[in-house]
Amino acid sequence: MNYRNPVIAGYYPDPSVVRVDEDYYLINSSFEYFPGVPIFHSRDLIHWTPLGHVLTRQSQLDLRTTKSSSGIYAATIRYHAGRFYMITTDVRGIGNFYVTADKPEGPWSDPILLPHGGIDPSLFFDDDGRAYVTVQNGAGYESHIIQYEIDPVSGKVLSEPVNIWSGDEGPWVEGPHLYRIKGVYYLMTASGGTSVDHREIIARSSTPYGPFEDKPEPILTHRGLKDHPVQCLGHADLVEDTKGNWWAVFLGMRPVEGKYSPLGRETFLAPVTWTEDGWPMIDNNEGTVVSAAECSAEVSIQRMELSGGFGPEWAFLRSYEEERYSWTERQGSLTLRGNAYTLDDEAPAVLACIRQQHHRMELGVSLDFDPVREGEQAGLAARLNNRGYLFWGLAGRSGSRVMELVVKNGEQRQVHRYEVSGHGPVQLRLHSDGLFYVCSYSEDGVTWHVAEEQIHVSVLSPEVNGGFTGVCLGLHASGDGAANASPAYFERFYYSNTKGDVL
Repeated sequence: MNYRNPVIAGYYPDPSVVRVDEDYYLINSSFEYFPGVPIFHSRDLIHWTPLGHVLTRQSQLDLRTTKSSSGIYAATIRYHAGRFYMITTDVRGIGNFYVTADKPEGPWSDPILLPHGGIDPSLFFDDDGRAYVTVQNGAGYESHIIQYEIDPVSGKVLSEPVNIWSGDEGPWVEGPHLYRIKGVYYLMTASGGTSVDHREIIARSSTPYGPFEDKPEPILTHRGLKDHPVQCLGHADLVEDTKGNWWAVFLGMRPVEGKYSPLGRETFLAPVTWTEDGWPMIDNNEGTVVSAAECSAEVSIQRMELSGGFGPEWAFLRSYEEERYSWTERQGSLTLRGNAYTLDDEAPAVLACIRQQHHRMELGVSLDFDPVREGEQAGLAARLNNRGYLFWGLAGRSGSRVMELVVKNGEQRQVHRYEVSGHGPVQLRLHSDGLFYVCSYSEDGVTWHVAEEQIHVSVLSPEVNGGFTGVCLGLHASGDGAANASPAYFERFYYSNTKGDVL
């Protein structure tokens, strides 16, 4: 089977997958973005179509006070007796819970809370119908895996949690999954943290509670291949295809120059082989997990009409306030009204965004915005978190309308301004060649003015400014302290890979 990795590019970490007949469904972590838990569909494990999100209502997920890289951590999707289950952790929120649905596209139930464990809970349904929650507990080198039984209908806990495994003595034994394969129980987890020492490890037993026999080396890692273009492999989930072959989905990172990963942790795919003595293997420092080489390629442009609603790939920062977005106020445009928050705030600022999926890319939009109050802003944003972002758009300053470039890099915040006429639409572009982001604007669509400042990719990389996400790109508006900003009208939004990047 031919395929190109990553199979889902951009900030889509911690994948979990389930097969139902000939259909595959995959979910990812979403952290502080709303709706929570993106869900995809595939018929071949290679081509994935976004269906939307699992957690779409505030009654399921309230992120309004969630800090960057908190919120929804690793989730697991499973299917049992005609029903879908999604189990996850709302970190610093309601904790561990699960929701259920008859169909993967929902609607999904309100949360059923669970009392035990730290992060990354998983569900396992045994052949006898018993349901087990397998979940990380403790922190750092004290991390271990606990397990207990529940009634999956009511969520009632049927047994006390039992410590079943401590992994390979590395820090952050997490992301556990329990499987029964040919009568053997396999317990698989990540270890080492999600940086360059990340790895996937496994143990097995004749019972779901162990004792477990450890496989002495990882089944998936590139920690010994520091120069490999794909790093940080781990946090895997296994699935059997319709022909009896086994596959793994897992996260990986594609650092630029081996240092910076603005795309964050992405979803990769690899075949699983089985040793003669019954262990699954994926890639233990062999380098068989590779990404599509960056080479000459046709440009692919995604034009997203801003006149009829957001597609399933869109997300919002902490909350979707419906009254901030209008599809009818001006025909053919999306109207945004900023609130009091900016991208500096760990608060629900107005940001509608998609994931950056290519190192070399271009983002563009036409913006008509006449700020009335001092500090009002509207334009394009590239956000890693509140420590690393850039904004490029129109702003009100000293009674005039100006082009403004805001760059946040850790504790430093720089603002650069350019003259622009006092009225009329402006076309905005944000371009990346993989190492630098470059901003430009045009008032007539012919003559383009390029900002002098080039923003190095490190500004938007978790290696420098922290966190568990990757860059999200989109439309931002702010009143900069005022609860209701002047309307900003966006048209002709597009996202494109640029020539030289396959993915």
